[in-house]
Amino acid sequence: MERRFFDLFIDAYVPGRWYFKTPTHADGRPLEDPWVFTDGVFIPDPGPLHIPLSRPGNPLDFTSAGVGVTPVLSTRAAEVFRTLAPNDVQLFPVQVEGQVEPYFLLVAARTVRCIDEVATEEVQFWRPEDGQPEKVGEYRDIGGLRIDKGKVVDERVFRLWGWRPALIVDEVLKAALEQTGIVGGKFVEV
Repeated sequence: MERRFFDLFIDAYVPGRWYFKTPTHADGRPLEDPWVFTDGVFIPDPGPLHIPLSRPGNPLDFTSAGVGVTPVLSTRAAEVFRTLAPNDVQLFPVQVEGQVEPYFLLVAARTVRCIDEVATEEVQFWRPEDGQPEKVGEYRDIGGLRIDKGKVVDERVFRLWGWRPALIVDEVLKAALEQTGIVGGKFVEV
């Protein structure tokens, strides 16, 4: 039976949801590279981190933080990733402004080159006339994402080569997150 995969992203329609600014070091210093958490590779431990709120609201199990769109998890959501995908993720504790309970930054530490450009509804590439020569030939925008599941080996959680915004999880992880009653995340099959 073929495995199923889903893009996990924030549910912007949760009533009263909170929104985060970009994570900082615990002392408030900005991070050198706020996108490092979504590179799809294992990273060195960044040390104690803090996430300021951009808009207070109801705590969520899954959301993202700042310009790097870094996934942030509650303890119960982090435990699902830690248990079911220990070789695919890193979880770094983070202090969320105004919260006593721990939260975790999620790093999907594996990348798979598997975007199915034919089955995906819309694929746009950077062109020379876009004025960013270092990006020419890379994905600029993707709509109706589909992946070639045959290129996924044993990954449960991963980033897509060339398309940083997507956080892909398999059906086992999705079911476990839904069973915990995750609030703040949405799944779209890819």
